[in-house]
Amino acid sequence: MTQEGQQPEQSQEVPGTTAAMDPAPDHGERSYRGSGRLEGKKAIITGGDSGIGRAVAIAYAREGADVLVSYLDEDEDARETAKWVEQAGRKAVLVPGDLARPEHCRAVVAKAVEEFGRVDVLVSNAAFQMNRDSVEEIPDEEWDRTIHTNLSAFFHLTKAALPHMGSGGSIIGSSSVNSDMPSPTLLPYAATKSAIANMCASLAQLLAERGIRANSVAPGPVWTPLIPATMPEEKVAQFGQQSPLGRAAQPAELAPVYVMLASDEASYVSGARVAVTGGNPIL
Repeated sequence: MTQEGQQPEQSQEVPGTTAAMDPAPDHGERSYRGSGRLEGKKAIITGGDSGIGRAVAIAYAREGADVLVSYLDEDEDARETAKWVEQAGRKAVLVPGDLARPEHCRAVVAKAVEEFGRVDVLVSNAAFQMNRDSVEEIPDEEWDRTIHTNLSAFFHLTKAALPHMGSGGSIIGSSSVNSDMPSPTLLPYAATKSAIANMCASLAQLLAERGIRANSVAPGPVWTPLIPATMPEEKVAQFGQQSPLGRAAQPAELAPVYVMLASDEASYVSGARVAVTGGNPIL
């Protein structure tokens, strides 16, 4: 890193890989210490191969949870995540495939039930974005892909998981600071992130009588493969500087919030949107 809060200019092909990032992101591999807060729980984490998803998988495993990692096709990154889960003494299940297809969402949940017998925690985190300077530049298929990957998948995963989730279950959607402060160049992405927060608020009310909680996390800028894979190089170099803390977050800095929301300690937390934005307020 050239200075605090600044990365070198760089780019990758979508969806990006962790190994090609400079500097390497911190997922808590060397720092996260568990204390049994998720002992015995069974979790699904989409987009768990890298970035926030990998950090959450590592934290969940060290807190005592078995983890199914859903990812697109980044096999090397996914195997690295599984290695850390297994080193924590927990079971890791890897399921590649495109969550833009409803049938694959159902297959992910079916695999979790086959391997674990139930679903205690669903973290819908996988996402797609692209920067576009005008509405006219957004291809129709890119709009559809963003909606299907970020939002529709959350619906299909939730619908499939609920029959296998009992009282005490937790559903967590990855929203964004863009849900409240939408970037004009991330129009489709920002729209989905606002919808995810709204959907969690609805789910919290729908599922309360079943003892199932639903919340969303709203990250600010986080240093993940999605950034060099979907942003112009000059924006990558400045990524995170717009936050009051003046830098992008490391994925490891998000994981404790996902742990809290999945844990029984958060038994009265439902319908919340938790900001992890480096100082940008969310209303």
